Formats: sequence, structure tokens, C-alpha cells
Amino acid sequence: MVWFKRISLFILTNILVMTTLSIAWTLISGFLGIRGNPGTLAALMAWCLLWGIGGAFISLLMSKMMAKWMMGLQIIDPNTGSPRDRDIVVMVHNLAERAGLTKMPEVAIYDSPDINAFATGPSRSNSLVAVSTGLLAQMNRDEIEGVLGHEVAHIANGDMVTMTLIQGIVNAFAMFFSRIISNIIASQVDEKISGIVRFASTILFDLFFTILGSIAVNYFSRQREFRADAGGAKFAGRQKMLGGLKKLQQQYAYIATSSNDGSSGFATLKISNKSTGMMALFSTHPPLEERIRRLESAVS
Repeated sequence: MVWFKRISLFILTNILVMTTLSIAWTLISGFLGIRGNPGTLAALMAWCLLWGIGGAFISLLMSKMMAKWMMGLQIIDPNTGSPRDRDIVVMVHNLAERAGLTKMPEVAIYDSPDINAFATGPSRSNSLVAVSTGLLAQMNRDEIEGVLGHEVAHIANGDMVTMTLIQGIVNAFAMFFSRIISNIIASQVDEKISGIVRFASTILFDLFFTILGSIAVNYFSRQREFRADAGGAKFAGRQKMLGGLKKLQQQYAYIATSSNDGSSGFATLKISNKSTGMMALFSTHPPLEERIRRLESAVS
């Protein structure tokens, strides 16, 4: 039933996004006098910007709510009687204060064997930090604090908004260029099949430009991860941040050698062992070895 709930929420979210953007486009196109049809170049660009950037930011605004629903997060009451849960809240709030956050993030735990933690939310003043039970079971207190420092750094650096803006721009340009090229291709074929050709080529070029654009998005994502590592070292202490990364490296090596396909369920800080080749271009996070090396060589 968990998978059914997640799929249902995903479909519902997309319906809400599409409905909201359709209404917005109707209002904007009416104001511009283009009757909702992006027939001109300027209108097409406006339509692509609305759907590309608008869709990304609507998803960002809903990110906390969707994380709570889809991940089954248990929000921790700061006044909880559980020593473990209270310690996590205090840890996150202390890190947030060191990071200069004026509004403390919500803190949550969710049941999963994966060593995982993430930060989400539409802004620095409306954020959430969540940790898995697997992380709490596998790491000691210092290592946990290092990982949480990394997540708080994402919030302090405004990474959610930055990456949403980058993704939105890439989406908009992918939509724009795919439709320009599709219209050119459709104009060169028989009018009877031009509609089908335009539709099929639009889908293909949407996919092509989205994949191509993901290389740029993932590059910026990897740079933000290095910044979050540096932030985690600043807020929690470099040895704690290094301890968290090295523990992840040890656990990943163990899983990789003990599984037939070398795969891992780890998601914390997005472990990656793809340091070379084409696949490295599509990795959202740098390899652990490189992250550890950078932290160890950083000037205190």
C-alpha cells in the first residue's frame, strides 16, 4: 500500500501543477492578447518559461508537504520525552543557529534501513531536516552531527531554491528548443502528417534536451554538495563531517563487495562511485573519495 500511496500522491501533485499552470497561462495569454495559443516566438518563450520555471517552483513550494506524505515522516516535537529524539532536535537547532538561520527547521525521523538524511523546503525560513532510522543505527553521535551539519548547510546556502531555479531554466529552454525544431521538421513534411510528426518530434526533443540539460544541472548540484560539505565542517566541525563521510564510505564499500551487482541502498549525501566516464556527468553528487580529499586538504 505504501507504493500505491506514493504513486497516487505523485499523480495528484502533477495534476495540481498542470491545473495551476494552465489557469495561469490562460490569464497571462488573455492579458497579452494571444488567446492562449503560443503561436509567436515571444509567446512560445513565455509559455515555456511559465511551465518550466513555474512547474519547478510549484513543486518546491509543495516539497515539505510531499516529503511528509510520501516518506511517512514523523515530525519530532521539540518537547519530546524521548532522549534520542530530543538530542536530534537540539543538534539540528544548534547547527541552524551556527548557520545563522532565524527560523529553526522542522526535524523528522522516518523508518528506513537506508543510511539517509535530507533537507527540503521552499526557503531558509520554511525548511525541514529528516533522518532515517538506519542512519541513527549505523552512526555515532559525532558522525550524525556531521551529516546533519551538511543538511543544515544546504538550507543556509539556499540550495533548494538555487537548484530549483537552475532546473526550471533548463526545463524552459528544453521545451522551447524542442518545439522550435519540431515546428521546423513538421513544416517540411506533408500537411496530413505534420501534426503527428510535430507531436512525436516534440516528445523526442523534449527528452533529448532534458537529458542534455541535466548535465548542466548535475554539475551545479555537485558544486553545491562541495559547499554543503564545507558548511557541515564549519557548523559541526571538520572531523565530524569527515567522520560522517568516512563512515558512509566504509558502509558503501561493505555493501558493494557483499552484493552481486555492487548496488547500495544508501542515499545519504547521495553516495557515488562514478568518478570517471560519461556517467560522472549525470551524477548529482561527487564521489565520496573526492569529497573526503577536498575536506582533508581544505585550509582550516
